[in-house]
Amino acid sequence: MPQSVVVAGTPLANDAPLVLLAGLNVLESRELALEVATELVDACRAVELPLVFKASFDKANRSSAESFRGPGLQRGLEMLAEVKQRFDVPLLTDIHKPAQAAPVAEVVDILQIPAFLCRQTDLLRAACATGRPVHVKKGQFLAPQDVTNIVAKCRSFGCEQVLLGERGSSFGYGNLIVDFLGFPVMKATGCPLIFDVTHSLQQPGGLGHATAGRRQYLRSLALSGVAQGIAGLFLEVHPEPDEALCDGPCAWPLQLVRPLLSQLTALDRLVKSLQPLLES
Repeated sequence: MPQSVVVAGTPLANDAPLVLLAGLNVLESRELALEVATELVDACRAVELPLVFKASFDKANRSSAESFRGPGLQRGLEMLAEVKQRFDVPLLTDIHKPAQAAPVAEVVDILQIPAFLCRQTDLLRAACATGRPVHVKKGQFLAPQDVTNIVAKCRSFGCEQVLLGERGSSFGYGNLIVDFLGFPVMKATGCPLIFDVTHSLQQPGGLGHATAGRRQYLRSLALSGVAQGIAGLFLEVHPEPDEALCDGPCAWPLQLVRPLLSQLTALDRLVKSLQPLLES
């Protein structure tokens, strides 16, 4: 049976209504976090779309040592806690070291394992030990069927609340491609599938000193992913993407979120309403 992971009373499952995991790539300031959260909460409420707010307190994997990394663990958790208190929304953030798992779990509702770290046993063990749901992004270097080992590892650590994230696969140099044939393979694990449309649009190292991206294709790719019948869509936004301090070329403009969400929720409801007919 497909697994359902419940977060703040909301089920995430491949046959349940879509959930949006959205926010900033990285916390740039308290004011920006509150601005983005305000718009996302209002936009999601308008289309009855559950929201999990996400933002990173540290971007540890960057092209350059000079790249902006974020406010750090303590200040970042303070910002996230304020978002949660003000808007009553569940939170997601990523961890990079085992020692970060416990303090992060005191604030956020879902711990995220970055794609490049998806096979790090000690990191997975620490995240699973918190009792929080764990969202593991499939590494760009893995085949879809390889996630079965990751899921088995998490379950061996006592964690049944595993979300799997698709974020594209390496395709030559400086390019990623989304293989939609991999979606049913990953869903066959029984885990809810999250489609990270933002990072699937990356062009790693494309700017020489930083990652480039293909924001102009986000709507098409997001619709294609939702059409597969998934638990959630992962989306990063910014009011001024070209001025964002990290991964701006992949971020969706905040002012365009509402029409995008209207299309995504309409498609999700159609796809899942047809599912019983397809299975009969």
